[in-house]
Amino acid sequence: MLSGLEKNYFELFGLSPGFNVNIDELTLRYRDLQKQFHPDRFASSTAQDRRFASQMAAQINAAYQTLKSPLQRGRYLLELSNIGINDETDTVMNPQFLMEQMELRERLEAVSVQQNGIADLEKIRQDVDSAFQQRLSGLQRSLDEAKDGQFERVRSLIRELQFLEKMAKDIERLEDALL
Repeated sequence: MLSGLEKNYFELFGLSPGFNVNIDELTLRYRDLQKQFHPDRFASSTAQDRRFASQMAAQINAAYQTLKSPLQRGRYLLELSNIGINDETDTVMNPQFLMEQMELRERLEAVSVQQNGIADLEKIRQDVDSAFQQRLSGLQRSLDEAKDGQFERVRSLIRELQFLEKMAKDIERLEDALL
């Protein structure tokens, strides 16, 4: 039998590995596990038991953060299949997507120098959100269809989602600066 530290994140929460996760169920199991392994419950235990509880609490937190995020969950599913995403060394991407990103960056730059760019910024946010949701749906389909290690489309979608997530954060920062 595997100890909690040897289980993958899905096993830790008693879930079947897959992209579709019921977030309410995940949260309930997270809270139950947190109660079970909270370090305060082990205050009078041996040093080894306290260390184990602390390690379990950390793993439970990491697993929860990973599984509740669709992007991180997709990355983790690839990792479980021994498929890595080498962000620094894997530079081949869809040229059309890269062109779209350059255009979005130019639009964002133009908004940053406008006096009243909030309306334009909101339009960019909508475009990025739409592109993110479209690729997220594609990721779900691609993960469902990926067989025999054919994860190239999944890798590509995850990398595109990472770009879009970064763009969304940049939009938030610009919005904060403009307000």
